[in-house]
Amino acid sequence: MKTYTYTEKKDTRSGFGAGLAELGRTNPNVVALCADLIGSLKMNEFIDENPDRFFQIGIAEANMMGIAAGLTIGGKIPFTGTFANFSTGRVYDQIRQSIAYSNKNVKICASHAGLTLGEDGATHQILEDIGLMKMLPGMVVINPCDYNQTKAATIAIADYDGPVYLRFGRPSVPIFTPADQKFEIGKAIQLTEGTDVTIVATGHLVWEALEASKSLNDAGISAEVINIHTIKPLDDEAILASVAKTGCIVTAEEHNHLGGLGESVARVLSEQNPTPQEFVATNDTFGESGTPAQLMDKYGLNSEAIIKAVKKVLKRK
Repeated sequence: MKTYTYTEKKDTRSGFGAGLAELGRTNPNVVALCADLIGSLKMNEFIDENPDRFFQIGIAEANMMGIAAGLTIGGKIPFTGTFANFSTGRVYDQIRQSIAYSNKNVKICASHAGLTLGEDGATHQILEDIGLMKMLPGMVVINPCDYNQTKAATIAIADYDGPVYLRFGRPSVPIFTPADQKFEIGKAIQLTEGTDVTIVATGHLVWEALEASKSLNDAGISAEVINIHTIKPLDDEAILASVAKTGCIVTAEEHNHLGGLGESVARVLSEQNPTPQEFVATNDTFGESGTPAQLMDKYGLNSEAIIKAVKKVLKRK
């Protein structure tokens, strides 16, 4: 079994900042907008190097989305930056009407997603953003797993013509993907091979899935782990090919089980190959204040929860 290790932890929002800075040096059409959260979004390097290509909108997220839509008309590629809650829930009407409906080339970049925003609590956390964004026609939804993949995704979406929702987070997490990776929108990455169960995970839960697979392997259970960094468009072929071997699947995400990755996978399976499935996700609830680790444990978003789900789904094969 292939194993993964890491030597460093880093927040995925810093991967966004590094990718944006590189785009500032290589793509003159890239511009950035922020809703008064420059430091939190790690946009300082881009701003220092490209002050004439940055727009501080202030705490006016709806206005930011409208301005971004307008900038595309002149050939610019706007990257908006604020917390995931304010990037989606607060401005859903503006995204739908001004960006998605007319297929504007706006990159909606959302930090502090999920429970791992931590101590700021439920009003700033969001666990329904993937569902909100994936339901918009034409919207691409990406949720990378570590610093390197977030940087690569940030760079890649500048070459994609159309609206994109890029979701990332605040806590430091293991860096285990290659620094020189090529990011392909809509192309899942198989991390380990297995024959007993498929685990598809996204975002922070990918590392937890790898940790779970090690423990499962020690217990004689062969788990295939797939990194689903792009939730829309979903890599149906990778999922179907894997469950054809394993016969059951667990989905893992830092999101409500309603509307997230798990439901997208369930749709594919119900249409093409009905397969036993278990969900690791929050159970239709808001979050609360606490450290990221405390919240992931309380809401069952960790390797232990994945192992439990695997054992449950194996009994349904």
